[in-house]
Amino acid sequence: MRELQRHLADLIDRVLYLQDIKGEDWGGSSYLLEDLRRLKERIFELSEREFLDILKSLENRLEILEDRAARSLTPYEIVRITRNPQRFTLLDILENVYDSYTELGGEGENNVDPAVICARATISRRVGGKLHLHQVIVIGHEKGHGEEFRNGGSAKPWGNEKALRYMRVAETEGIPIHFYIFTPGAYPIEDYPGAAQQIARNLYFMSKLRVPTVAFISEGGSGGAEAIGLADIRLMASRGYYSVISPEGAAAIEGKLKEGERPSRELVEFCARQLKITAEDNLRLGTIDRIVPEPPLGARRNDYQFFKRLRYEMLRATDEVVLKTKSLKAFRSYALRRQKEEENPPDEFDVYVRWELSEVEIEKLLDLRSRKYREMSAHVLGRKKCRFRGYFEKTQDVGMRLYHDLRYGVLKQGQKMIQRVMEDLSGEGVVLLKQLTEPLKSAYDLLAARPKRTRPKVVSGEAAPEEATELYVSPLALEDRTVTCPNAEKHGCPDIWVPDLYGEFCGVCPNCGHHFPLEYEWYLRNIFDAGSIKEFNAHIASGNPLGFEGYDQKLEAAKKRTGRQSALISFQARIGGISLIVAMLIADFRQGTVGVAEGEKFIQACDRARITKRPFLAYIHTTGGIRIHEGTLGVVQMPRCTMAVREYIDAGGLYLVVYDNNSYAGPVASFLGCSPYQFAIRSTRIGFAGPRVIRETTGEDIPPDYHSAENALRRGHIQGIWDRRELRKKLYEALLTMGGKNLYYR
Repeated sequence: MRELQRHLADLIDRVLYLQDIKGEDWGGSSYLLEDLRRLKERIFELSEREFLDILKSLENRLEILEDRAARSLTPYEIVRITRNPQRFTLLDILENVYDSYTELGGEGENNVDPAVICARATISRRVGGKLHLHQVIVIGHEKGHGEEFRNGGSAKPWGNEKALRYMRVAETEGIPIHFYIFTPGAYPIEDYPGAAQQIARNLYFMSKLRVPTVAFISEGGSGGAEAIGLADIRLMASRGYYSVISPEGAAAIEGKLKEGERPSRELVEFCARQLKITAEDNLRLGTIDRIVPEPPLGARRNDYQFFKRLRYEMLRATDEVVLKTKSLKAFRSYALRRQKEEENPPDEFDVYVRWELSEVEIEKLLDLRSRKYREMSAHVLGRKKCRFRGYFEKTQDVGMRLYHDLRYGVLKQGQKMIQRVMEDLSGEGVVLLKQLTEPLKSAYDLLAARPKRTRPKVVSGEAAPEEATELYVSPLALEDRTVTCPNAEKHGCPDIWVPDLYGEFCGVCPNCGHHFPLEYEWYLRNIFDAGSIKEFNAHIASGNPLGFEGYDQKLEAAKKRTGRQSALISFQARIGGISLIVAMLIADFRQGTVGVAEGEKFIQACDRARITKRPFLAYIHTTGGIRIHEGTLGVVQMPRCTMAVREYIDAGGLYLVVYDNNSYAGPVASFLGCSPYQFAIRSTRIGFAGPRVIRETTGEDIPPDYHSAENALRRGHIQGIWDRRELRKKLYEALLTMGGKNLYYR
């Protein structure tokens, strides 16, 4: 009878689980729940036979309901599955997929950020009756098992820092890393090391991590997922979701809701469909590599068959990463064998694959990872496949690389060597001549008694550049009125006449130094040498790859209003005669948000800077983050662009980032925040999430200056604050004094 009682309790849990997903009144589930509870009350009134008959009848009704529910799941109901307390978590995986594990960095409440778990684990396979053990580092988010102190799997900055620390351990020991993503998003606070900046550091390091990596996604929320998501193979649970933003967050933006207002269920369902967040959607878009099957309504904590399947998939995926670095032929042979095992994972493997890599294999691993992320999402740009055009672009790229390597690598290095030898010989000659002439010169000076003349010491290249010769006057300066400085009450600033403010004052209050926003054209015309700007890739246009309803019209309006095809302008220019490559995100086009087009243009600009040995400047007029209408295709620009930045910096380039106005979210948490040289124009606001999101997530208000440039500098997120009036001079000085010797002018 006790076994029947447990079975009855399990049926009640299954009905409650079904109601959590589909709603309390769905399909008569409330009547079924009443019948089950009534049976529980009558447990001692019925004989065991009567009890079993009724129980089986109710279980049959439940199975019919579950089957109907599984066939009619909507994307938002899949989100509800991933959020359900009965769903498996990382600790369940550690207990059931791995043979043993030791948690690193503390346990439970004593862990530094319990939302992130790092563990040294052992996973085994059986080959020919023999057991083989593999050592791995497991890093992931934990939502349950003490929910009250785990922030629902939302990692704080120091949690992501802990993840990075143990990535370094895995790299030192040469063992693979298994990442598990169970997060609605990162915890949005700027306390050191900072939410955005720490995610950027993680991505930068993961792009060149010298060990095999596999990521498994159950709940992947935007930048929080990417903090441990840049992996060689990305698996996803069939009932998981991976999204640029939560459906509720997207609904609040689309519905233009005020703070505190809740979106309707219909609007949330609409956004969940439009965002393409399911495993099938992401596989079709190419943002994941494979789907791990689950039971129709999702795996729960006691689904041991699912854990067996996950164990097999993690072993198989790690094998694939390793074998790709060894031999393509060996990998193909292994892949063909594994295809037969897709439906029913075997208890034994045919082969044992060693996961240790040689130096040559590590180089191949990094090359394959780079190619994987460079190709990710590029297919949606609508380029027609043309073999001749492909050959032409490759030839052009190789030609440019050879030209600059020859000019600045071979010839310039030879020139420098000859110059160094001549300087050494000249120096020795001067010393010898000085020994002969010094006594005669001293006697002459004594007799003539002439005072010595001193000359000013000039250090080559440190003079300020000439001003840009083409004077640009902001259209804002044409209004005949005055404005009040926001700091007038605090600093007693007088009202400023608009033609002065936006003319000779460059949009800066002459009393307190507050910077008023200026249009991006002002920077194009006042910072760079006149006539030196040469734009490239202007034809790459933002699109609507998800077919998000109503978004085509918004895009066309932005293109018509700005005369531009995307939010990013890429060009070559000069400052004081020094040539550099620039990527500029502008506020005018969809608030400087980043999608596939912007990501591709940034990567190509980065590549051009690397090939031509030019400095690379990212000037951020404004960025509102990743464009939500492009879903995970937008999110993957974070690892893609960071990969390009890492390769550019490793090649000896100088990467400068200058923030202006408002700079938030994904770009700051990836390819901008990973720069060693980040500066902000005074009065800029920099952060991970806006005040409203922080209030809704943490339940706390933040001070008005929370995202100020001064606070960013105090936290160590940027390296300096620049005055707009001195931006050209500051950039010129940075170009002369920062960066390595591989720049063309060094």
